[in-house]
Amino acid sequence: MRSLLVCLLLSGSIACTATHANAPVADAHAQGPLPFIPDDYARALTDAKAKGVPLFVDTWAPWCHTCRSMRAYVFTDKALAKHADRFVWLELNTDLTQNATFQEKYPVEFWPTFFIIDPREEKALLRFAGSATVPQLERLFEDGELAYKGGATGADALLARGDALYGERKPAEAAEALSLALAEAPADWSRRGRALESLLMAQYGAKQYVPCAQKAVAELPKVQRSLNLANGVLNGLSCALAIPAGTPEDADLRHALEAKAREVLAPPAIAMTADDRSGLYEVLVEARKADQDTAGAKKVAEEWLAFLEGEAAKAPNPEARTVFDSHRMLAAMTLEQPQRAIPALEQSERDLPKDYNPPARLATLYRLSGRLDDALAANDRALARVQGARRLSVLSGRADIYVARKDTASATKTLEEALTFAKTLPAAQVSPRQVEGLEKKLAGLKTPAASPGAAP
Repeated sequence: MRSLLVCLLLSGSIACTATHANAPVADAHAQGPLPFIPDDYARALTDAKAKGVPLFVDTWAPWCHTCRSMRAYVFTDKALAKHADRFVWLELNTDLTQNATFQEKYPVEFWPTFFIIDPREEKALLRFAGSATVPQLERLFEDGELAYKGGATGADALLARGDALYGERKPAEAAEALSLALAEAPADWSRRGRALESLLMAQYGAKQYVPCAQKAVAELPKVQRSLNLANGVLNGLSCALAIPAGTPEDADLRHALEAKAREVLAPPAIAMTADDRSGLYEVLVEARKADQDTAGAKKVAEEWLAFLEGEAAKAPNPEARTVFDSHRMLAAMTLEQPQRAIPALEQSERDLPKDYNPPARLATLYRLSGRLDDALAANDRALARVQGARRLSVLSGRADIYVARKDTASATKTLEEALTFAKTLPAAQVSPRQVEGLEKKLAGLKTPAASPGAAP
């Protein structure tokens, strides 16, 4: 499921999971049935040209919990083995500076993003953001091959055109083509659900938040109770939550889609990954917060945390269990009970000692629990393991700890260090929004009115 709120644009979001490139998650594809080439676009492109097949690219980030869910629960599925010769397979860790050239050509705004690329022209035929089940991946494979070979007609051709435009980072044009596809397609069109998902994603990317939410309300009743419906509800509610406060349609659209989200979560259960279901809980929490309903948000968060703890207990291995760590953290923070997530993250750090994600998150939870010495020590451990642009997030968290300790000088120095480090990174791998956030936080510390005891 495409959790627009989770791994969206700002790689520093605490909701996104992070793992060091040398941690076990980096080897997840190696354990699966598809022969992914790690972090070598030139080699993969050459192989695809030689074999005369498209290139499938999984652009992921070690801090993205949805990426981790895909790698732990989907790409390991043996049912994918029959597709091994269909594409040349490439995985790219967007935290590695060596992959910046690819990101310059094919920018990534949501994690994970899957590309199907025509190696003859190095053209993105399809760009799909978020998670997918095995059947959804198989449908993407079909759509990518159809676009590669040509010959689609009618609504299928419009869907292919929308996919290509979205792949070219033309979301408004993509939305127009996808809207036409839905309008011209017969009622029983097998790709209706997928086309609606892609349309809502394109509208979100084009910042067409009101039309996106309106389209979701109008079209979702036409989608069968399935994962497509769940994805569409999540995308539509994410659009509704992005509508500026005070817009006339704001509350009505949000409430209508919030009701649909509750309907999707209710029995009979829709087959989806636990990470997908967790994403629905997350947007429901955000919807309650948008109504300033603190009690309602906490009620959903309590259900959310209970669900996550149950799923974590069933996980087949520590790597799979850590898929749920960041959401357990968010749910506990919503409940204003950060201590409830600490034991799970401490266990994750013991199980995955090379992973900077657990200590980075622990640093936040320790800080919120008033354990400032423990927070600083955990942040030290994270900094010793982190690399790439994710270091900016860990340094930002360190500044927050210093502010809580009323050490404004150290907080200022840390933020200055982060901004200096940002300038050394490839532009394609640094979120401008994250840099702006660091600059704003630094400016707040330097103003006389800044309170040294309050986290910015």
